Amino acid sequence: MKGKRPSTGLVHGGRRPEWRGRLVNPPVHRGSTVLFDSVAEMGAAAPAFGKSYYGLHGSPTTWSLAEALTELEPGAGGTMLYSSGLAAVTAALMTVLSAGDELLMVDSVYGPTRRFCDGLLRRYGVATRYYDPLIGAEIAGLIGERTRAVFLESPGSLTMEVQDVPAICAAARARGVVTLIDNTWATPLFFPALAAGVDLTILAATKYIAGHADVMLGSVTATPAWYGKLERTSWDLGHAVSPDDAWLGARGLRTLDVRLRRHEENALRVAEWLQAQPQVAAVLHPALPACPGHALWARDFRGSSGLFSFVLRGGGDADRARLIDALTLFGLGYSWGGFESLAVPVDPQRLRTAAPWRAEGPLVRLHVGLEDPADLIEDLAAALAGYPTS
Repeated sequence: MKGKRPSTGLVHGGRRPEWRGRLVNPPVHRGSTVLFDSVAEMGAAAPAFGKSYYGLHGSPTTWSLAEALTELEPGAGGTMLYSSGLAAVTAALMTVLSAGDELLMVDSVYGPTRRFCDGLLRRYGVATRYYDPLIGAEIAGLIGERTRAVFLESPGSLTMEVQDVPAICAAARARGVVTLIDNTWATPLFFPALAAGVDLTILAATKYIAGHADVMLGSVTATPAWYGKLERTSWDLGHAVSPDDAWLGARGLRTLDVRLRRHEENALRVAEWLQAQPQVAAVLHPALPACPGHALWARDFRGSSGLFSFVLRGGGDADRARLIDALTLFGLGYSWGGFESLAVPVDPQRLRTAAPWRAEGPLVRLHVGLEDPADLIEDLAAALAGYPTS
């Protein structure tokens, strides 16, 4: 809702009377075919936000969620929805890149994004160069004649480095280079990316936006200068979102504020407890002073979420596996951002090329859910008790 604070916008955004009638929520509009009254009307029609044309181009259910997400980023031109976070990433990159271009990609990026760059983008003539996530304004030295885009993810996937987003964006803009960010960890509630200078901000809405581990969904919100091209590229690629999934995403969005703040509170309690355990060498949580880029997090972010990692003190893969298998409240599975806690083994050293990852022991990524943190700590304590400390 324009002109209101973010928590109010989460509740009221996208709930136009013409989309919901007398209902609190816009209903699920299922349909592919839109009927016209005449050939003349059909001929005069064109796909546009808020105008019924064809199922690919949206319905009140999808427009409602898109508008609510757009309003969370002041100054945005619009939002497109996708069937997954990865689909959102790839559509955004295809929007800004062409054959012969170079992409500067943060080395701590989400693994499937890296695979897309090294695979499909390379096949279509786009070169990707990886950079140290903590490079900051010095990224200006990497921008060359062919560089067309800089991709950020802050905090970094798995290793949680916080980037100097305003400095990187300023350096890119000075050279006419577009910037994109995967902002799934913080969401616009804790980090309004466009206000920091980003051109296109991406969410795996599967995670905190939906929040209940029951839907696949992605979004890209763009500045007015880029939204039209994003919309055209997305339609040309055939991207569309199920109205049922959009409705679930909108339902989750209404409670994002209270859920994310509980995730933050619970995760900080668990992270601070882990710091004091003899089996733990380091806790990688942006809100903790020892985390790389913590000062940037304190400067730029309005909060922290439930995802972080910790490094075990020595041991090997088998020891880590036994620890995770011993947990009872932490599920073992991909994704995060739902109400449930998760723990997965991660090995960033296999992915990094520009800024090699080295640590004292194996890495575990936690997503701290909405359970009582005391119970989660008891679960971790029992599992850590069996971990070798020498």
